[in-house]
Amino acid sequence: MRILGIDPGYAIMGYGVVDKKGNSFYPVAYGAITTDKDTPMPERLKILYNGLMDVIAEYNPEEVSIEELYFNTNAKTVIFVGEARGVAILACSNNGLPIYEYTPMQIKTCTTGNGHAQKPQVQAMIKRILALDAVPKPDDVADALAAAVCHGYNGEMKKRLQVMK
Repeated sequence: MRILGIDPGYAIMGYGVVDKKGNSFYPVAYGAITTDKDTPMPERLKILYNGLMDVIAEYNPEEVSIEELYFNTNAKTVIFVGEARGVAILACSNNGLPIYEYTPMQIKTCTTGNGHAQKPQVQAMIKRILALDAVPKPDDVADALAAAVCHGYNGEMKKRLQVMK
């Protein structure tokens, strides 16, 4: 199964594509779609949408794992991240991809065994799980790969629970 993980953001949207075969994960591609702070927000959203559409077209994921929005003390930031997340969901939906959402705590628990793990712990585990030479940078890329791995571990159960609703 090929999974696209997304860490939504309006300045940096991390993405990670992994293949899961049996109980093993293999990195396919990862990176970030970035926007300039001086670019108007509508144009930034367009850049994010088009960049994600390109990633989807190039790597043909079968499923998508996206990090759920968590509350930040800055309401304006939360709104902008929510808009970027909406654009990511739209791009995936427009490609007919099933979308699965995970909280930051679920992703941390899945990758490290500790829902309160710090970023360096998650990054180290992603490096190890995917047998990477280095921790992916920026942090948003490692977070996107962690979202993909989380879905790889939990996707079947999540699908079963959705059917039961």
